[in-house]
Amino acid sequence: MPAAEPPRSSEPAERLRVHGRLSVPLSDVTIRTSRSSGPGGQHANVTASRVQASFDVLGSRSLSDAQRERLLARLGPRAVASAQDERSQALNRELALARLRDQLARALVVPKRRRATRPSTAVRERRLADKRRTAERKRERRPPEAGSEET
Repeated sequence: MPAAEPPRSSEPAERLRVHGRLSVPLSDVTIRTSRSSGPGGQHANVTASRVQASFDVLGSRSLSDAQRERLLARLGPRAVASAQDERSQALNRELALARLRDQLARALVVPKRRRATRPSTAVRERRLADKRRTAERKRERRPPEAGSEET
């Protein structure tokens, strides 16, 4: 029977794929477990099924300077996601990592620059016509003025 091969160090470490151009090594993500809050009876009292995944933005070497600045501006120095939805710690770990990945991906989105535009003439005229109609409707709701009555 042949002996099992030891793991090779050249194999890529597990990574958290944030989007196409960025994947963060799981060694940069700190995973902490604790007891879940809420109901659950005896199982919840003895199982550390709540998982909290945190990512140190300042300490990560997998980020470019632009990505680091964007994350610091939007999330601060540490991005944290937790999960206690499931009874299983393994499922909560996957949920917390997915939430962390989504949080990082949303924070890294570069907003589209707004180009200033002018409203068209038709839109401007429609708005003014609506204002005139509204003013006329409100004018019709008013009680008749005292000086306009003839006796």
